Amino acid sequence: MDISASEFIKRAGTTAEHFGFAPLEHYAKDPLCKNCETKLRSQASAAERKQDALHGLLTGGTLGYTEHKLHGLEGPVLFYTLEQVPRSGDVALSLQIFGVPKSIAEAILIQTTRSLVKELGYQNHLVRINSMGDRDSITRYARELGNYLKKRLDDMPASARELMKDHVFDALQNLIEKEHDLAYRSPNPMEYLSDPSRKHFRDIVEFLDMSEAPYEIDPTLIGHHACYSDALFAIDLRDDDDVPLAEEPFYIRGGRYNSFTEKHLPNAAPAAGAIVVMRNTQAPKRSPKPVLPSKDGVYIVQLGFGPKIKSLLLVDELRQAGVAVQQNLAVDSLSAQLRDAERTGARYAVIMGQKEFVDGTVILRDMQGRTQEAIPLDQITSRLKRFNAVEVA
Repeated sequence: MDISASEFIKRAGTTAEHFGFAPLEHYAKDPLCKNCETKLRSQASAAERKQDALHGLLTGGTLGYTEHKLHGLEGPVLFYTLEQVPRSGDVALSLQIFGVPKSIAEAILIQTTRSLVKELGYQNHLVRINSMGDRDSITRYARELGNYLKKRLDDMPASARELMKDHVFDALQNLIEKEHDLAYRSPNPMEYLSDPSRKHFRDIVEFLDMSEAPYEIDPTLIGHHACYSDALFAIDLRDDDDVPLAEEPFYIRGGRYNSFTEKHLPNAAPAAGAIVVMRNTQAPKRSPKPVLPSKDGVYIVQLGFGPKIKSLLLVDELRQAGVAVQQNLAVDSLSAQLRDAERTGARYAVIMGQKEFVDGTVILRDMQGRTQEAIPLDQITSRLKRFNAVEVA
């Protein structure tokens, strides 16, 4: 498909903002950031930032977080940047979520990148996921992997044996890149997850099941040991025959990089991110702005894991229907979300708690008339489209 860099930038920004991400420069104007007297500095060198294997774009989000004093904000922070990949000059969308330790962060990243891919015309794709687990999980896995590979040094390529001197994960990555048989017979990191990491990953799988996303668990999907923890994901594009594209126009990777922030950022907030790189492109001289309809109409309010996931899918459904929404899926407080709906001047609030999740309904609240009614979930999009059409007219 022939998509220009300008079109990619416009659609990337529009999709990111629909799912609750704001441009990084937006926060520079926030008084809580401007007036924050506490300064944070990332202690990572340029070389260390490049360890994320994503050209430094993913862990580079920590620089945006510290330079704009986003730690001065209360609650979770979701931001995006549109930038160029070093050396190649390719255009890239970077999505960042700070302050959200739960799996909803990864769910938002996966849904946002999947929605962008579909918006760009690639309906057929596969989500690959894996988990390295938390610090305890990684320690156990590294020990077992090291023992396994040390017994098979004679079977390893010279390059992998040399990398064993640095870190066993470096050797494994080398084996994966060479598609060596040992890479596929090595211990599976999923078998060494701690109970909290196992639950975290299970929640992500539940989201993928609920969203009916095509996915597979890929134990060879790993990240640099100094960067990643818990979940990682990749999105691979496929043709109409479900065959991977020989030359993918987009490179899509994401995951949780708490290991990086804990090491290099004082009082580190939990961090997760994703990048979408449009290959073989050059950034236009003037970047187009995202096209967004008015957001003062609908605010999605949720409470609980199941309602969060259903609300995330509803956000995507409304995006496809042309209905702009606001939401803060990373927040757990019902009252905080309702206050935010009031503050933003939302005309309607769509509320889903555990009861509505089980019943397959939502509560539609008229924020001006102070009335509300229960509506089947499968009818809320058509109802909101009618409201939107009337207000536009």
